[in-house]
Amino acid sequence: MQYRVVEREAFQVIGVNREFPFDVENGGIEAFQTFWNEIQQDGTLNQLLDLKSGEINGLLGIWAEVNKEKNKMNYYVAAEYSGNQPTDFQRIDFPASKWVVFEVQGPFPSAIANTWERIFSEWFPSNPYELSSIKPFEVYLDTNIYKKETYNEIWVPVK
Repeated sequence: MQYRVVEREAFQVIGVNREFPFDVENGGIEAFQTFWNEIQQDGTLNQLLDLKSGEINGLLGIWAEVNKEKNKMNYYVAAEYSGNQPTDFQRIDFPASKWVVFEVQGPFPSAIANTWERIFSEWFPSNPYELSSIKPFEVYLDTNIYKKETYNEIWVPVK
């Protein structure tokens, strides 16, 4: 697995969110794709691309506010942004932290899913780090995530 360790000061992201079933194995992937397609068609994705600023150069997919008992979670599509919060978007603040940034290469979405699995089955058991309570996220660096070979990242906060 290719990765790097990054120390970041506090930063913020802005984006839009939607509530999904937590059990993504039963039809959830299609629901995420529908969400991405909708915000691409209505221009929201282009707005986020125009507003992004900071060290992270792609769009973020963030799972937040997970409630396993109610089988619900909020999923954000966001971009790192510094400045006053635009009214059309919600803001998430990330505190200063250490991050392990994993490279994801291959077809979407299977390469993302395989990398997540390897992070928890291989990487964490063989490293001294623990997962912190900050939300991890995926960074989509490739403008066409559905092509055969993509390059993206998974950012995992550690302590």
